[in-house]
Amino acid sequence: MRRGPVIGTKTMVVSPHYLASAAGAQVLAKGGNAYDAAVAVSATLAVVYPHMTGLGGDAFWLGYSASEGRVRAYNGSGRSGYAVRRDCYAGEEAIPRRGVRSAITVPGMADSWSAVQREYGRLTLAEVLEPAIGYSAGGFPLSPDQHGGSVLAGAALSPEAAAVYLPGGQIPAAGERFVQRQLAGTLRALAAGGRDAFYKGSIAEEISDYMQASGGYLTRDDFADHQGSWEEPLQTEYHGHTVYQVPPNSQGFTALMALNILEHYNFAEIRHGSYEYYHLLVEALKLSFRDRDQVLTDPSFRSIPLDRLLSKPYAAQLAAAISPRKALALSSEPVGRDTAYAAVVDEEGNAVSFIQSLYFEFGSGVVAGNTGILLQNRGSFFSLDPAHVNTLEPHKRTFHTLMPAMACRDGKPAYLYGTQGGEGQPQTQTLLLTRMLHYGMDPQTAVSEPRFVWGRTWGEPTQELRIENRVAEAVRAELAEAGHLVGEAQSYDGVMGHAHAISIDSNGYRSGGADPRSDGAAIGW
Repeated sequence: MRRGPVIGTKTMVVSPHYLASAAGAQVLAKGGNAYDAAVAVSATLAVVYPHMTGLGGDAFWLGYSASEGRVRAYNGSGRSGYAVRRDCYAGEEAIPRRGVRSAITVPGMADSWSAVQREYGRLTLAEVLEPAIGYSAGGFPLSPDQHGGSVLAGAALSPEAAAVYLPGGQIPAAGERFVQRQLAGTLRALAAGGRDAFYKGSIAEEISDYMQASGGYLTRDDFADHQGSWEEPLQTEYHGHTVYQVPPNSQGFTALMALNILEHYNFAEIRHGSYEYYHLLVEALKLSFRDRDQVLTDPSFRSIPLDRLLSKPYAAQLAAAISPRKALALSSEPVGRDTAYAAVVDEEGNAVSFIQSLYFEFGSGVVAGNTGILLQNRGSFFSLDPAHVNTLEPHKRTFHTLMPAMACRDGKPAYLYGTQGGEGQPQTQTLLLTRMLHYGMDPQTAVSEPRFVWGRTWGEPTQELRIENRVAEAVRAELAEAGHLVGEAQSYDGVMGHAHAISIDSNGYRSGGADPRSDGAAIGW
């Protein structure tokens, strides 16, 4: 299943669906820049990968502007409704994972498209939405991944959602033409009226009226008051590179913490794919997760000690806690799953790394009225425990797994990378960066090599380390002997998520890699 890297001298687009990558390339070819192309990719993914992402979800962005010479972050996550309180779920142990009462945060994606386009784009929003509108109205070949998601989560869909995603009561086959006419109408309204059509106009009215009639909590005021935010990204220095992440409520700082720990080890003496390699990465990430779970929430509601967590002295303390032959006995909470990551680099040197999600497959499982929009269930991750750091409160952003990454060398982008998969995101990102930076792998090789994921299941908290059976049996046995609860995953197992990456070398050549586990493609020229 291994592919060779795609290399371009001017541009590169990577995404988990080939039609989305093509949409980005199309926008670049017609004169758009990386920001225009990124919004086109994002919107097209919202159509052709509807089980993973959509207009009813959130998005996070990292962008490098060549004219400004800096990286900026955009937080496109939504807040809980003003009327959403813990007593809405009195007598329940947790917020439902599906259904209208799980859809309690305002979708932030449409706002993020508008913000990114307005700030840095060259084309109009209507122009970059053209591919997405075309695929929703005219249809596209349903992907194998959407078919699999439908098999897995089709029973969780509301009647309105099932009418769209299970036409005629049947799971559509891979390759079948799949049309979303209601969504096409919504996208046309957005293209014509801009973000206000979504948050203050007919789209907001249709969604909120549906929610009120169906026992949900989001109102027109919740939509009208939504606003994403431009923010300074977090960063750390790692082996001559400045690595950037979106700040909380994203979990991105977790990956920076892991890199600070790994900085204390000499990878020139650690063979890739060895016991030492996997053990070290897993242990560094475990320690980062331990701190993350204690502090991560909306920083507007609770202070997060990032200065301490990202300090080099603190990383040295954590590194000293790692035993070379014994696994730490830590556990992890499952924190989400289905997501779509993509990245774009243009001829001018602009670069955009971004990620978006509905949280679970098909999100809440609810399509809002006649909009064709699947609403996310991201807010179901709030806790109902008033003492919990991520407790549910009105107008609050929840702990968020989405975390696009970018690493710069000499002030310019060198690596753009990210992955689908909640708890797996910091883990796979650490694998990707160490493989490209320390072992000289091109992006395609880095994403195709065997992967692991620790602690990521969709049930109880776990310490299991799932690792692909392509990793040498002797290495897996050594990990088990050290105390890791090793579980075997199949070759190119989907549980490892869909990772994609772009690297830019000293000649300016762009190399792209798309995960063979996905339906994606890297396109460059």
